[in-house]
Amino acid sequence: MTSPQLLAAAPELAATALRTVRAEFPNGLYVHYAQPGDAPVRPRDRHPAFYGSYDWHSAVEMHWVLLRLLRLAPGLVPAAEIGAVFDEHWTADAIATEVAFFASSPGAERPYGWAWALTLAEEAASWATADGGPDVRRWAATLQPLAEHFLGAFERWLPAATYPVRSGLHPSSAFGLLMALPAARRAGRAQLLTDTALRWFAEDVDAPVRWEPSGSDFLSPALTEAVLMAEVVPDVAGWLAAFLPALAAGPLLTPAVVSDASDGQTAHLHGLNLSRAWAMRRLASRLPDGDARVPTLGASAAEHAAAAMPHVSGSDYMVEHWLAAYALLYLDPAY
Repeated sequence: MTSPQLLAAAPELAATALRTVRAEFPNGLYVHYAQPGDAPVRPRDRHPAFYGSYDWHSAVEMHWVLLRLLRLAPGLVPAAEIGAVFDEHWTADAIATEVAFFASSPGAERPYGWAWALTLAEEAASWATADGGPDVRRWAATLQPLAEHFLGAFERWLPAATYPVRSGLHPSSAFGLLMALPAARRAGRAQLLTDTALRWFAEDVDAPVRWEPSGSDFLSPALTEAVLMAEVVPDVAGWLAAFLPALAAGPLLTPAVVSDASDGQTAHLHGLNLSRAWAMRRLASRLPDGDARVPTLGASAAEHAAAAMPHVSGSDYMVEHWLAAYALLYLDPAY
């Protein structure tokens, strides 16, 4: 069931996402030069499907926001306008160009952008096989080569990844695996991801949460790992008790302070507050009835969300070009 809070936020989230996915500039396009002329003249020359929202992964996230809201609340968002954007951006040629770039740049956007691309493709595939109409089925089919490429990218990368990246930023290994799992499960290709999560994290105990947050985190390393492991370990409550023994009274329960939202790195802390809220809400849903941690997690999730939700739109573009994705993760119980 779609939450009343999500329905109330849907128009603003959709308006923000629509505005940013079509904004080619400003843009933080990353360029790795091997020779003169490697830089495109403009971002959409390299990324015709995902050129907006300041950077590639944010463009993918914000397209996911639009797709998810179109599915959940079509009467509350500009459905025709959203569909027109998808039809413009998601053509076979545009997706082929995207795949060709990542095939030639195998480390680009690893694993964060890969995982969000799989999340987007999985949302389209899920809707198409449920009750989606011909437009949704067409979008899902068009995005499928992107999903196929990034599933293969994970399969090529993970066997050689001896250690995880325990970060609160884009290289986070736990977040990458977590967001890629649903698409991998649909494809019957999740075993490597599950085995890697267990290899990296199953024996972890007493996470050093006293060191969180770092000044540019938008993910909690500890909570993100915990949400991932709740998907793959049989005894979630027991593993969580060993990994976060002071969860009900520790520093993770206090929202981060954002002193300067115009600074792109400091602005990440708004995302940290929302991603913590999402992680706590999700962990609470995985714990057994009567677990004493559940009410504490729920209360802290609400406090973190209240600190960040006013900044999702109408704030500095360094916040606005991506924060709606984490607002929707928190508000959507399916995630």
